[in-house]
Amino acid sequence: MWKLKESMLGNDDDEGSREGLLDEESDGFFSLSPMQRIYAFAAFFVAGLVCMILSLIVFAKPITFAVLFTFGNLLAVGSTAFLLGPVQQMRMMFDSARVYATAIYLGCVVLALICALWIHNKILTIIAIISELCALIWYSLSYIPFARRMVSGLMMRLCDTEL
Repeated sequence: MWKLKESMLGNDDDEGSREGLLDEESDGFFSLSPMQRIYAFAAFFVAGLVCMILSLIVFAKPITFAVLFTFGNLLAVGSTAFLLGPVQQMRMMFDSARVYATAIYLGCVVLALICALWIHNKILTIIAIISELCALIWYSLSYIPFARRMVSGLMMRLCDTEL
């Protein structure tokens, strides 16, 4: 809080030693205690789950379903930023091991919202939600060592058409 007060009042004589408010090491305005991080994570994760459950209630209206489901998805995935911090979360999301999974997931989220809010096509919206769910599963598997390789191998064995 002291850094915020100094930066607003301009009482800092040494320009070179000033740290930014958003630095990772900053314990100023944007820092949370570990318990506050856990509470915020739990609140956002539960809010995301509630939105996803509520979306199942309005499944008959695919546009409302898509908006609630996607919003719940984003809340649940974004909740982990409270545990790791937003900078570390972005680094992990765009790590070379999961950059494609992240891009596909975010693309499916955007596609689902476009189909629901702009195109207003129920069939396209449901297809986009199914692809969003598959992309979320694939993205989540990227955090478990060797999980994507195991699932790929399992799917190849299950879908093998050789007799």
